[in-house]
Amino acid sequence: MRSWPPARFVPPMTVLEYALLALSSLFVIVDPIAVVPSFLAMTPDATPVERTRTARLACIVMVIVLMSFAMLGTRVLEFLGITLPAFQIAGSIVLLLIALDMLRAQRSRVQETREETAAGAAKEDIAITPLAIPMLAGPGAISTVILLHNRAIGFTQNLALLGVIALIGVIAYIILHLSAHGARWLNPIAMRITTRIMGLLLAAVAIQFMANALGEMFHWSSIAK
Repeated sequence: MRSWPPARFVPPMTVLEYALLALSSLFVIVDPIAVVPSFLAMTPDATPVERTRTARLACIVMVIVLMSFAMLGTRVLEFLGITLPAFQIAGSIVLLLIALDMLRAQRSRVQETREETAAGAAKEDIAITPLAIPMLAGPGAISTVILLHNRAIGFTQNLALLGVIALIGVIAYIILHLSAHGARWLNPIAMRITTRIMGLLLAAVAIQFMANALGEMFHWSSIAK
């Protein structure tokens, strides 16, 4: 199988630029703020301490899952015979679907379905499923870390990606921890506005990933000719 190096026409980014790209795109796709209503709905009888413990475990599992796919995702694709540009296009479509739902200020079924929320409410321990997987570390987040790993150049940027994933886990835990002690600070109107803005940014990221993948495919097809 032919390896697919980073597209030559994509200008290299500094570590800071790459970290900002990874932080913004991954935070938007994990979207821990949008998880809060489902988190509270699935733990109606839990005390704040129990909710905090659940949130901590869920965020730890999310970080482990995303780091694993960031480090091993490309090898899994190679084992399955899937080229990186093909996965980039598929991943960008998933991100675009989520972004379109965010622009309508609604939680995407790609990230979480009503059935999963209802099943979670009936479970005693929701930390691993469905809270960590797939609500926080869903298909969109997994696709994003693999795409970001493909954009990383050198050890420093790969290390920055792992650091960003850990930071997202901390941010998600803080948000869920605050919600466990009362979600009055979450203004519904502000949440809708923020969701729409993040959806627009995510749509732009998805289109850019797709454009890079298409450009790379055309580049290699012209070489093959």
